Amino acid sequence: MARVTAVNISEKKGVRKHEVPYIDVKYRHGIVGDAHAGDWHRQISLLADESVDTMRAICPLELDAGIFAENINTRGIELKTLPVGTRLRVGETELEVTQIGKQCHNDCEIKRTTGKCVMPTEGIFAIVIKEGRIQAGDEIEVLKK
Repeated sequence: MARVTAVNISEKKGVRKHEVPYIDVKYRHGIVGDAHAGDWHRQISLLADESVDTMRAICPLELDAGIFAENINTRGIELKTLPVGTRLRVGETELEVTQIGKQCHNDCEIKRTTGKCVMPTEGIFAIVIKEGRIQAGDEIEVLKK
């Protein structure tokens, strides 16, 4: 069963995301209190813990939740294989996948240290379809179209 393992925000752009007990998500906005919220296609970022685990094997840095600027960490779902347009029920909310991966920042400490970063190829982005609260332990379900 796929689950949320952590939720993370940053109050200002350019600052590392930190784990919080829960996030509230709003339609056409994203995460309340997150610097990257807004009416655009990358409201929420998700990254699988399995992807982070591959980096832990080669990276001497501490790779805590939010280190890759992801808002939601997951376990038990292959996020990178979900096509754009896929809808996910995450706890009481519903999200729609809008983008797979993104260009890594040039100053990414992880990429500088290891020569690799998983977010550009394995992270995904989504918009809020149904508002609500998301927290660690919430179930994730791929919804049928």
